[in-house]
Amino acid sequence: QVQLVESGGGLVQPGGSLRLSCAASGSIFSINVMGWYRQAPGKQRELVAHITKIASTNYADSVKGRFTISRDNAKNTVYLEMNSLKPEDTAVYYCAAFSPSGGSWGQGTQVTVSS
Repeated sequence: QVQLVESGGGLVQPGGSLRLSCAASGSIFSINVMGWYRQAPGKQRELVAHITKIASTNYADSVKGRFTISRDNAKNTVYLEMNSLKPEDTAVYYCAAFSPSGGSWGQGTQVTVSS
């Protein structure tokens, strides 16, 4: 079983930046892919970015060129660097970890982009 704890959300003005962190603990050796998802009010949860064990990445079209996902294997932590934030990026951001036995989710962190 994997436990995930997110941090780094908050309120930022349009055009600003935030960095989210996700610390993993537990059966981390089994994790193949980690990622960030987000869910805005009234909308379905959607993929933001994925990163594999070998640091291969995948991004939603809406965040390409603005967001960067990375991982520090020594710290069992995944980051999401978010730049040029837009009001439509406002959502609860969730960290996820996927292993052969299934997926684990963090509790979520709120990101609000507003002037």
